[in-house]
Amino acid sequence: MKLQVYESAHVCLKDQTVLADFSSLGDENPDTYPHHFTCDQSKVQSDDVEGPLIGDHETQESEGEEADLHKYLVGCKKNPGHSQFIPVDTFTLKHLPEGFQDNDLYEYIKVTADFTVRVDVRMSSPHRPKFYPKTTQQYPFSNMSERRNLITGSGNVLYVNEFQDGDKQDGRTAYTKCWCRKCEVSNSPSNVWWEFQVYTATHVVFDAIEANHTTLRLFYDRDESPVVSVDKVSVRYVNIEYDWCLFKCVTCDKNLGNKLMEMWKHYVNVRRKVWDKYPASRSKHKLTFIVSHHHGCSKQVSVGQWKDRLKVGDRSKFTYTTFTCPGSSGAHVHCLGYRDLTWSDLVHSGSFKSGFNYSGVGSI
Repeated sequence: MKLQVYESAHVCLKDQTVLADFSSLGDENPDTYPHHFTCDQSKVQSDDVEGPLIGDHETQESEGEEADLHKYLVGCKKNPGHSQFIPVDTFTLKHLPEGFQDNDLYEYIKVTADFTVRVDVRMSSPHRPKFYPKTTQQYPFSNMSERRNLITGSGNVLYVNEFQDGDKQDGRTAYTKCWCRKCEVSNSPSNVWWEFQVYTATHVVFDAIEANHTTLRLFYDRDESPVVSVDKVSVRYVNIEYDWCLFKCVTCDKNLGNKLMEMWKHYVNVRRKVWDKYPASRSKHKLTFIVSHHHGCSKQVSVGQWKDRLKVGDRSKFTYTTFTCPGSSGAHVHCLGYRDLTWSDLVHSGSFKSGFNYSGVGSI
């Protein structure tokens, strides 16, 4: 059976490491979102090789910790010079294509960048599988459980909530006091704290073992940005086949918590405007943007186009030309005009030798 795609732009399938066996994409159902994370790609078909769509992951590994990250940036072979990446602090309307130099879209990209975080992982779980499901391709870092190299990827913050004595506006949390690392060992833990969720790729943060050795760096907009980090991470969901991981974080730093709350309110308002403005252009112009910490360095914006939307069950994954590099794994992939039913679960997963990049599976 033939590989069928929605709005295909003829991805060079022969250059892909393993070709997906995707079924045809039917009508979209914006009201459907499964709250369980299961995936059976064994029933999907293609002309070539059966199995998940897999290329090369794009985490950045550093044996010399953070001090060596700039070395990998300078020596990058995928995108030498990084001319297609725009530092977030110099990004302007003029960097957007003609017809999209719109203030709402520009502001949306900026607030998305505000919520983009670097994900630092210093432990590889012994539970990582040897191979990707239903393939013979090695899973990232499956042979590294004895090593402690720094692995960096990207992620995005969403759903910020403030708590006091375990209460929030629309319900209660499982905790009555702050559960950050400092408060866990304190005789007087804070009774006011903020929780937020972060999503990334499963191959970046695989399970609770790795989450316990994960730190997030926030607001890393330029080389000289002050270090703002959160080091208490609790996994909520992971799915290997979708390559999607969601975890919860906590802080009782009032300055950080209040800043995140205000940013979240602004993000929701801006995103709603963009949602309402661009659905008609999504399949015509296919604009896609990504904000990521390439090579573990400061945030960069890249703008391109998606090429294929591929059906996986009742979800989708995309291929695109939008530039990425090692360190971009886990960054949110924004396909303009689509509404992410869970806000933000389409993440960058990897790249093919053909030059195209691809996402994990999302409910977009």
